[in-house]
Formats: sequence, C-alpha cells, structure tokens
Amino acid sequence: MSEEKWHDYNLAQQFGNIGSEVLRAINREKIGDLVGRQLAIERSLELIDFTLSDKKHINRLKEIVRLRELVASNYINNNYYQTSLSDLSKYLLSFAILARK
Repeated sequence: MSEEKWHDYNLAQQFGNIGSEVLRAINREKIGDLVGRQLAIERSLELIDFTLSDKKHINRLKEIVRLRELVASNYINNNYYQTSLSDLSKYLLSFAILARK
C-alpha cells in the first residue's frame, strides 16, 4: 500500500491494520518462523511511519511515537519496556473493532 493511500484511512483504520501486522508477527513466532516474525514487525514499523507522516494526526504524535518505540523494542528483542507483541495486539485490537463500526 502506498503512503498516499494510507493517509486516506482514519486513525482507527491505520492502527487496526498495524495490529494485523503485529498479529501476523505473533502467528509467525508461534510456528517458529522467526524471519517471518521480523518481516511482519518491519511492515508494522513501516505502517507506523506512514501514520507519523499523516498531517491529520499532528496532535497524536506522542502516542504514535510511543507505539513505534514499543514495536521497535520487540523487533530487537529488547525487554526494556516489558511489553510483548501480545500486549500490543490487545491494544491495537480495539482500534480494529472501532474501524469496523
């Protein structure tokens, strides 16, 4: 998906899609596909970067940057924040539910 098309989505849709990549990373990890896990996390980071560049979210940058920091921490397998991919998936699931309404 292009960055321009991504900007057509609202924040709930963007976070919901990011959540689907996080869930894909969890599923890859469960079956032992660590390369697939890393690729899914990379894609979620790319989508977060697209969200950060979306001018309509200027007042929410702090929350978006924090999300990026937590996802990146999981990418490098750093347990500094003690936030798992599963924790992030639960947080992002609420946005996916909101986006479907």
